[in-house]
Amino acid sequence: MKPYQAPAWLPGGHAQTIWPLLIKPQALKLRRERWASPDGDFIDVDHLDGAPEAPLLVLFHGLEGSANSHYARSTAQACQKAGWRLALPHFRGCSGELNRQPRSYHSGDSEEIDWILRHLQASNQGRPIHAAGISLGGNALLKWAGERGASAAVIVTGVAAICAPLDLAACGHHLARGFNRVYTRHFLNTMRVVSAARLKQFPGLFDEAKMRAAINLYQFDDAVTAPVHGFAGADDYWARSSAKPWLKSIAIPSLAVNARNDPFLPASYLPKASEASHFVRLEHPAGGGHVGFVSGAFPGNLDWLPQRLLHFFLHETS
Repeated sequence: MKPYQAPAWLPGGHAQTIWPLLIKPQALKLRRERWASPDGDFIDVDHLDGAPEAPLLVLFHGLEGSANSHYARSTAQACQKAGWRLALPHFRGCSGELNRQPRSYHSGDSEEIDWILRHLQASNQGRPIHAAGISLGGNALLKWAGERGASAAVIVTGVAAICAPLDLAACGHHLARGFNRVYTRHFLNTMRVVSAARLKQFPGLFDEAKMRAAINLYQFDDAVTAPVHGFAGADDYWARSSAKPWLKSIAIPSLAVNARNDPFLPASYLPKASEASHFVRLEHPAGGGHVGFVSGAFPGNLDWLPQRLLHFFLHETS
C-alpha cells in the first residue's frame, strides 16, 4: 500500500487534524452490547455484524472518543465494504452513560484492553482477532502488547496504532502551548463535566477545586486521572503509562503510524527503529495531522486510515 501523502489543497498539521470533523462519514447502524466487568462496572461495545467466519477487527477509540468518532465511522464503512466484522468497545463513561465505579479510563489502561480482548476471544470461537487503537487507545494497546510479549499472539494476530501519544509527557506539555491549547480546551470541556458527575457519585474521590482550576492536561491528570487510578501524580501517570518504552518488548506483528506534523506529539519524540523490536513497523509520514489522513480531491475523504489498517492485517501479519 502506498505511503500516506497529504493533498496539496490541505496543508499543515492543524488543518489536517480539524478537517475530518467537517467531512465525517455517515454513521452505520451498529448493534450494541453491554458487558458486565469483573469489578461490577460495565462497558458498551458496538458491533458491525457479518458472517461468523469473517475477519474481526477490534478498534479502541481515543481520548473522549466513541463509535461516533470520524475514524470509527470511516473504519466501519471500510469493514462493511470488505465484508469484515467490527467491534468498537467504549472505554468506561464514553458511550453516553456514566459508569458505576470510581475508576474511569486512561492512556495506560492495558488491563482493560486485556479484559476486552479476552472477552471477545471467548465469543469468537477461536477465529483470529485483529486489534487496532487510535490515539489514546493505540497507546494502551501497544503497551498491552509490550507487556504480554509473545503471549499476545494467543489472542490477536497483531496490533496497529494510529497517532498513539507514545511519550505522554511530551504530548501533554506540547498540548499546553500555542494553538494546541484549542485541543486541550476541547478535551477539558467534556472531561470536567464527566468528572463532576462522578464526584457526585463518589464525594471526595478527588479535589474538585483543582479539577475545575485545571487549564491544561498536566493539571487535570494531576488532579483527577492520577489519584483516581492509583498514580502518585501526573508525572508518575505519564511515565508509567507511555507505550514508547514497551516497543522493544513487542513480539507480535505491529504497526505504529505517527504523522510528523501531528500537533499532539512533536516529531523529535517519535521512536527510532533502534527503540522498537523488529516486530514493530514504524511509519512516520510527513503529513496527516492527528488522526486526520485526509485523501483525494476537495473536499476529500477519510479512506486512507481504515484501508491502511485492513491492508496491514491482511498482508503484513503472517
